[in-house]
Amino acid sequence: MALLNDLKILYHLALSPIRGKTHAQRLESFYAGQAEGYDDFRKALLKGREQLWEKLPRPEGGIWVDMGGGTGANLEYFGDSISKLKKIYVVDLSTSLLKMARERAEKNGWDNVECVEADATTWVPEEGKVDTVTFSYSLTMIPDWFAAVEHAHSLLKEGGTLGVVDFYVSRKYAAEGNKQHGWSTRTFWPTWFSNDNVYPSPDHLPFIQRKFQTVSLQEDRAKVPYLPLIKTPYYTFVGKKQVPNQ
Repeated sequence: MALLNDLKILYHLALSPIRGKTHAQRLESFYAGQAEGYDDFRKALLKGREQLWEKLPRPEGGIWVDMGGGTGANLEYFGDSISKLKKIYVVDLSTSLLKMARERAEKNGWDNVECVEADATTWVPEEGKVDTVTFSYSLTMIPDWFAAVEHAHSLLKEGGTLGVVDFYVSRKYAAEGNKQHGWSTRTFWPTWFSNDNVYPSPDHLPFIQRKFQTVSLQEDRAKVPYLPLIKTPYYTFVGKKQVPNQ
């Protein structure tokens, strides 16, 4: 059964055509046929999520927004501490994935979780400012990713936390202290992922580092299911919105 589910996911990743005039329509076209098997397959591919969540603070009574939160699988990483937060918003444009997120929240009795079908570049919660914003393998799927980062910065309280885990490639000349990828890595992965409208960018990490004070950064590689000799680069980043000088 697991193999059949994986084959179904691989079909949608590699062969199923993506249709739609808007970004929301294209996302739903991509995810609708694979939503139910989404989490199991991606556990093997999307590395670093649990490690990122372990590094993020859980402020008592805080507001947390998971942009592009999909099925809400990341909420499992909170454990019992999920009850410490006043509100958790799972924001996504895919109706199919959010349906899974709502079912997960209801099943676990998470009364403080709200699933919102909205754009990560414009959506604002009723509270206005929030304590934490996360992007878990979603930034590479947002066309106006720079606007999403800018918007996250505007939503965060002073001293608030940004957490990002995602695929990426380095610039041809990476900044000092950052990993340098060779030509084949910088060329292959953007081409390979673009079939699914996923765009690992050499500019994501530098832009984030410019906007936020780096608290933690890890650059690594993850195995690709059924392709044991191939590893794709990813990073986990934790940053703070700096408090202006008094």
